[in-house]
Amino acid sequence: MTHTTDQPSRRAGGAVVPVLAFAGIVVAVMQTLLVPVIKDLPQLLGTAPSNATWVLTSTLLSGAVATPIMGRLGDLYGKRRMLIVSLAVMVVGALVSALTSDLLTMIAGRTLQGFAMGAIPLGIGLMRDMLPRERLGSAMALMSSSIGVGGGLALPAAALVAQHTDWHVLFYGAAGLGVLSIALTLLTVPESPMRAKGSFDLLGALGLSAGLVLFLLPITKGSDWGWTSGTTLGLFAAAAVVLLLWGVLELRLAAPLVDLRTTARPAVLFTNLASIMVGVSFYVVSLVLPQLLQLPKATGYGLGQSMVSAGLLVAPLGLTMMLTAPVYARLSARYGPKVTLILGMLVIAIGYGAGLGLMSAPWQSLVIAVILGAGIGLAYSSLPALIVGAVPASETGAANGLNTLMRSIGTSVSSAVIGMVLANTAHTVGGVAVPTMHGFRVSFLIATAAVAVGLLFAVLLPRAPSPARHVQLRASSEEDAALERAEEALRGFRGRILGADGTPVARAKVTLIDRRGRQAGATVSAEDGSYTLAVPAQGAYVLATRAFGHGPLASSATHHGEERAVELDLSLPGETVTA
Repeated sequence: MTHTTDQPSRRAGGAVVPVLAFAGIVVAVMQTLLVPVIKDLPQLLGTAPSNATWVLTSTLLSGAVATPIMGRLGDLYGKRRMLIVSLAVMVVGALVSALTSDLLTMIAGRTLQGFAMGAIPLGIGLMRDMLPRERLGSAMALMSSSIGVGGGLALPAAALVAQHTDWHVLFYGAAGLGVLSIALTLLTVPESPMRAKGSFDLLGALGLSAGLVLFLLPITKGSDWGWTSGTTLGLFAAAAVVLLLWGVLELRLAAPLVDLRTTARPAVLFTNLASIMVGVSFYVVSLVLPQLLQLPKATGYGLGQSMVSAGLLVAPLGLTMMLTAPVYARLSARYGPKVTLILGMLVIAIGYGAGLGLMSAPWQSLVIAVILGAGIGLAYSSLPALIVGAVPASETGAANGLNTLMRSIGTSVSSAVIGMVLANTAHTVGGVAVPTMHGFRVSFLIATAAVAVGLLFAVLLPRAPSPARHVQLRASSEEDAALERAEEALRGFRGRILGADGTPVARAKVTLIDRRGRQAGATVSAEDGSYTLAVPAQGAYVLATRAFGHGPLASSATHHGEERAVELDLSLPGETVTA
C-alpha cells in the first residue's frame, strides 16, 4: 500500500509551473547544444568520425537508462529531491566537458549530462501531486513540450555561440542554466508529500540498464557497424534475452522498478507505443531541415543559409510547441487527451506531407517548422495526461519516466534510420558526402509512415479514463472543476468522521483500499468532519481511518456502481454507524 493523497496537499505557488518547465528547457538545451558543431567534432577532439559520434551516443544511452530509474526514485524518496539530483549531475557533467578536449573525458562528461533527462517525468509528477485540477492539464502540456521548446530555442543560440566563440563556452552555458534551474527549484518548488512504499529495485535497475544499452547501442551504431554484422545482430539478440529475463524478474517482485502489469493496460501500452512514433517524427525534422538550409546553393537544392540563420528558421518549431500548450488545455478539456493526440498526429502528417513539396526556399522551411511544431506540441502535451489518467498517483514518476524513455527510443531509432538513409543516398563531392534532395524526401516519407502507425495506436486507446481520473485531467477552469468535483462525489463514499462521543473529527485521514490491498484513494476530513472519496470502480473496499487522539478504524463497504454517493459515517474508535 502507498501513502498518497487524492488532492494536492500543498497548494503550489504561481512560479512552480514555469520553474519546472524551465528545468525541462534546460534539459533540451543540454541535448541540442552540440548540434551546430556535429560535423566539426572529429577535428575538435582529434579523433575519427565514428569515435566522435560517441559524444552524442553516450548522452542518449545514459538518459535512456536514467529516466525510469530517477522516476522510481522520485516516487520513493521525493520527486523534487531527485529533480535537483538530476540537474546537479548534469551540471557536473557540463563542467567536465567544458574543461577538456580529450575524447574519453568528453564522453564521460556527456554521459553525466544525460542524467538530466529524468527531470521531465519528475516535473510532471510534481505537477500531478501539487497542482489543482484546473491548472493541471495546461501545466503538464507545457512540461511535456518543454523538451521541444528548449531544443528549438537552443539551436540558434548554440549556433551563435559556436560561430563566434570557443565551442567549450556551450558547456559553461549549459552548466550555468543548470545552476539557475536548481536555485529556482529550491526557492519555489515544494517537495511532494506523496511517497510509494517499498524499496528500490536495484537488480531491476541493473537489468533494465543492461537491456537498454544492449538495445540502443546497435541502433545508434548500426549504420557504422553494418546492420547485418555479427556485432549488431549479437547485441540485438542479447538485448532481447536480457529484457525478457528482466521482465520475468519484475513480474515476481512486490515493488518492481516498473509495474509491467500496469504498463500492459491498453491505455498505458498504446500511449507508450504512440510515444515512440511521436519521437521518431520529432527528430526527423531536427535532422533534415538544418542540413537542407545550410547546404550551399551550388548543389542545386541547398538553401545556402548560415549556421545562425538556419537555427533561427528552425526555432519556430519550439516556439509553436510552447504556444500550443494553452490550446491543448482547451481542446483536452472539451474532447479529452485521446482526441488531442489524434489531432496532433494528423497535423504532423499534414506538415510532413506538405514538406515534400516545400523545400525550395527558406520561408518554406519556416512554414514546415510551424506546422510540425503545432502538431508535435499537441501530441507531446497529450501523452502525460493519458499516462497520469491510467496509473495510480504513487506510480506517476515511474510511469512518466517510462513514457519519456519511449520517446527517447523513438528519437534513437529516428537518428539511426534517417542517418542511414541520408548516408546511402548522398553524393560524394571532393571526398565529402553531401546529402541529396532524394534523401531528404525519403526521410519525410519515413516520418509520415511513423505518424500513420502512431495514429493507429492512438485510435486504439480506450475511449475514456475512469471517472476519478477523468475529472482530474479534463477540468480547465474553476467552473468546470467545481462541476466535475460534484460529479465525482456522486460516484463514491461520503459521510462524516465522528469521535466516540459523536462529535465531528476534523483532519482525520481516510484511506480507501481495494480488494487487492492497494490504495484506491485518500482524503482528509473537513472541519465539520465531512469527507468525500471517489471510487475507481464498483466493488468491495475497506475505509481505513486515523486521527490524532483517536484509535484507528478499518470498515468494510461495498459500492455497487450507483450514480450517487454511498452515505457512510465512521466512528473513531468504534464501529461503522448508519447516517
